[in-house]
This record gives sequence, C-alpha cells and structure tokens, in this order.
Amino acid sequence: MKAAVIESVGRAVVTEVPDPTPGPREVVVEVAACGLCGTDLHILQGEFAPKLPIVPGHEFAGEVVGVGTQVTEVAVGDRVAVDPSLYCYECRYCRDGHNNLCERWAAIGVTVPGGAAQYAVAPVANCVKLPEHVRTQDAALVEPLSCAVRGYDVLNSRLGAHVLIYGSGTMGLMMLELAKRTGAASVDVVDLNPARLETARRLGVSAAAANADELDRPRGWEVVIDATGNAAAIQDGLGRVAKAGTFLQFGVADYATRVTIDPYRIYNQEITITGSMAVLHSYERAAELFANGVLDPEVFISDRLPLDSYPQALEQFAAGVGRKIVVIP
Repeated sequence: MKAAVIESVGRAVVTEVPDPTPGPREVVVEVAACGLCGTDLHILQGEFAPKLPIVPGHEFAGEVVGVGTQVTEVAVGDRVAVDPSLYCYECRYCRDGHNNLCERWAAIGVTVPGGAAQYAVAPVANCVKLPEHVRTQDAALVEPLSCAVRGYDVLNSRLGAHVLIYGSGTMGLMMLELAKRTGAASVDVVDLNPARLETARRLGVSAAAANADELDRPRGWEVVIDATGNAAAIQDGLGRVAKAGTFLQFGVADYATRVTIDPYRIYNQEITITGSMAVLHSYERAAELFANGVLDPEVFISDRLPLDSYPQALEQFAAGVGRKIVVIP
C-alpha cells in the first residue's frame, strides 16, 4: 500500500509499504482522511517518536475493511474515527486514571504506523462508530477536538470567565469554540497571522489582535491559554493572567523552549499554571460534540490534499498557511 513515511530527521517521502494485518482484537481501517498536526512537525524534527522511520498520522477516520478473529464490536463496512492513544494499563499512572501520562505511552502515528496511509491498524477499543450524517473525511477532526476537550477538563473554569487564547490555528480555534460553549463571558484571541485572526472573527471571537496590548483587559484574564507552543507567546501570556487566574499550556513546545516565571507573583496572586497532554477520557465526548455540530468542518479544514502531496503538506503546515490540512489517500 501507499503511505507517507518520515524516514529520518527532516525527510518525509511517500512510498510503498507492506499492507497491515490485524491482530485478534484489531481492525484494519481504510483511511478516508488524515489530519496534519504540530506533533507531526516535532516527529519530523526528531522529537516524540522513539525511532524513525515511522508512518505518521494520528488524526484519522475511515471505513473498517478487515477485523481480527476476536472482534465483535464493529464489522466490515462500519465507518469509524480512531483514538490513537495506546496505554499499558499497568503502570502507576494508568492505575491512577492518568493514562495519558503512561510510563509506556505510545500512539498510532507516533510510535507505531499511523493514518497517513491507505490503510491503518487500530485496536477495536479505539474505534468510535460515526453516525450516518457525519462525513468520514471530516471526522479526522475528532482527535484534535478530543485534545481540546481534555484541555477544558484540566481548566475546570468557572462560568463567566474572561478567556484569552494565544494562537488561532486549528487548536486555538477549537479552544475558542469550546470556551463559547462553557460559559465564558468573553473570548479574546491573539495571533500574528491576519488570515487566522479573520477566521477567529468569523467564529464569533469577542476581540482579536496581533498583540494583547491592543485588547481592553487591564486587570488581565481569568483564563489564559497558549495554543502556539511559541516561547514569546507563552512568556507574554504568563504576564496576562489575572489574580486567582489560570494559565493553560496547551500548545506543544519544542523540548528546548524556556520561559521565565515570577514565583512571588504566582504565590501572591494565587495564579495556577497547568498543562494538558493529548487525550484522556475525552475521545467519545469529542465524537458526540462533533456529531452535534460543535465545529463546522468547512471552516476548520482549509486544505484537502492527496496523500502523494504529504511532504508538501508538511511544508505548508510548517509555514502557517491555512488551518487544518488533511491528506486524502
């Protein structure tokens, strides 16, 4: 079958690889669409994936075309979205319910072959059936949405909070949509990309600017979310948190990224700094929210490119052009 492969640091190609075979409790999914994510860029840079080469793609959906000998939950022909998370269920963190912090954490498209291919293998337990009205190609958005749902689980924010989001790429826009639905009094967005800011305005942001100084919130925001992973944005955001407020590190930064905190201010103003890592008990809820129309796929997906264009799609994504880019095998 044809697949995208990150062969080595900085090099991605499209090539032929062996067809996958399901284990007893696995299924083979014919991929309808696979989204690109910042994690894919980190893998290209040599981060996250324990070894290369790897078939990337952890945001995907498709049709079941093969099932293992012990699979009864889905059948050939079912359309599914796939949670890429792979946990050991044995370590302390898994036993504590923090599976996303698993000591043996793995993921489809990160540590094992993923959905940037014609076919992908997944545990049946990771497959969520799609209702009839949901387009399979659009359901590649369920996985990033599940990460955003996890982010709001961590925030546990109060009704009426004023929210500031750094970044209006796919994840920032998803956090915007969820903020509107979790009772925020206002949601402001900061981004240097004018086209992305325009999309935020289209989705009903309270205010959008290239710099938080342009926004009218002198006492800061009760909730500040970084959805960029960029050191300058993170540093600026830490200084915008209101007293008793919360800063959420949601964007994925490079390993080497460093910022400075003010311990006295954190103590004196009771500021919370927290993080949100991937998916945790949120995939099924995200699938239901998606089926109920929490996101408009035509707004969120800016480019649908053929799998053969995967290397070019990575370049476009790295350049910040467009919103969610998906490849179609």
